[in-house]
Amino acid sequence: MLDKFVEKKISNFIIGVDEVGRGPLAGPVVSAAVILSEDFDTNDINDSKKLSKSKRELIYEQIINKCDFKIGIASVNEIDKYNILQASLLSMQRAVSQFKSKDHYTVLVDGPWSYDNSNSLIIPKIKGDSIYPSIAAASIIAKVYRDNLMSSLSKKFSNYLWEKNSGYGTKEHLSAIKKYGISSHHRKSFAPVHKILSLQK
Repeated sequence: MLDKFVEKKISNFIIGVDEVGRGPLAGPVVSAAVILSEDFDTNDINDSKKLSKSKRELIYEQIINKCDFKIGIASVNEIDKYNILQASLLSMQRAVSQFKSKDHYTVLVDGPWSYDNSNSLIIPKIKGDSIYPSIAAASIIAKVYRDNLMSSLSKKFSNYLWEKNSGYGTKEHLSAIKKYGISSHHRKSFAPVHKILSLQK
């Protein structure tokens, strides 16, 4: 159980931000930004990694039905061009920028980095998804959204089993890359993919 009053000590107007997808070998990095409604029950909210898939999806539905949220995406090409950290920060900035009233809010970002160091209203919080319900809600939205996106991509690229591994470097995924080569959704700058490509030259 995460207490909403922990973040209310910071501000009554909070946007929570988190990203998912820094580690996979395929697919974009996805960030979510969430403004929890005043009457939203945060008792079941937690860091998405600490929730079962079924619980995560149930809370996801509750959040999208009752709260204001935005999604920001950085593509595989941007990950390869800028590096994964910069692409993650870009996806966060894209998510928050969609809120019309964002200038009145304090933005709590999971992790040690801000996507805009010149803005004092953006506050990085290490392990924030385990402390602040708005960040935890963002982690749930980003995780379920990205998992669904990878499952959808998997229908066209079924060899890689993205509906099961979400693009992460499982043994089956790596074997499929070696057997079938890479797709347009693979991150060429990531060491396991880069190594396989080098060996195939």
